[in-house]
Amino acid sequence: MTDTPSTVGALLVSTPPEFSESAVAGMARKHFGREGQLRRLTSERDLNFQLSAASGESHVLKIANLAEPIESTHFQTEALLHLARAAPELPVPRVVRTLTGATEATLPEGNILRLLTFLEGEPLHRAQSSAAQSRSMAGIGATLARALRGFDHPAADHDLLWDIKQASRLRALLPAMTDKDLRSLISARLDLFEMRVSPALPALRWQVVHNDLNPHNVLVDPADHARVSGILDFGDMVRTPLICDVAVTASYQVDAADPLASLVNFAGAWHAADPLEEAELDLLFDLVATRMITTIAIAGWRAARYPENAPYILRNVPRALAGFQAFERLSPAEVRRELAAACPP
Repeated sequence: MTDTPSTVGALLVSTPPEFSESAVAGMARKHFGREGQLRRLTSERDLNFQLSAASGESHVLKIANLAEPIESTHFQTEALLHLARAAPELPVPRVVRTLTGATEATLPEGNILRLLTFLEGEPLHRAQSSAAQSRSMAGIGATLARALRGFDHPAADHDLLWDIKQASRLRALLPAMTDKDLRSLISARLDLFEMRVSPALPALRWQVVHNDLNPHNVLVDPADHARVSGILDFGDMVRTPLICDVAVTASYQVDAADPLASLVNFAGAWHAADPLEEAELDLLFDLVATRMITTIAIAGWRAARYPENAPYILRNVPRALAGFQAFERLSPAEVRRELAAACPP
């Protein structure tokens, strides 16, 4: 097991909670009056089950990690309640109340228990990608960000290594990286982040954002892979510059075979749905590259620490690595010109 750098948050070094299926079934009955077949779902830090009733109705039972502050779980719950009011058309989970009318239940062990509606669809990572799908992702991302713009919470400024603005802290993870050439490239990218990106962030638009629209957190219509049918996992929400959320989503939409065109296609669609400012566009290329190295560095370090869960932890790394290597071959000046043409004032 690798040593734990002091910059790594408790959640990244904490395994998901463990309860037997019989215990989980008892929780569902006791707190929500629900019964059905349980199917464990993959998760990086929580324990999640799909609960399918005989009627055909399905829910997701979520047991939060003890390392997650209670305020952070409340933050996620309140965001979903806000979206139900502010943007009911968005395909996000709905909060199901307990038998006593509460939005959450506290287990004797201290974990927070929640029940959410189950969203149907094909996981994006299994769907055929296309330019139209990327534009759809940009549109839904912009709509979600706009709906969250009026939302705030005391836990919104929590400390999260996955937040791009925290990228300098990734340096503590680099010694564990065995590929010296990749480690050198990432270190150079962090130099650029600290020199020209980080100083510019305070002046940009800040708000609460989803911060993790990766292909494992999005569902699409099985009959139309360009139509988003579900947005999952609000566990990485944070208050940060809006353009960081754009960059997170864009990083998973970059086609390594044509990185410039795919980035411009995505940015133009986001801009059409929710216009981006010139200062934000100036940083988009660097922020997308920074998100890619964030994925590579954190996932690589966690996979070495938890080899039994490595396939799940590393699920987004191949795409991030290919995209980052493709980005390194682009001219930042050319990227900026193309972005300006696609995103006019």
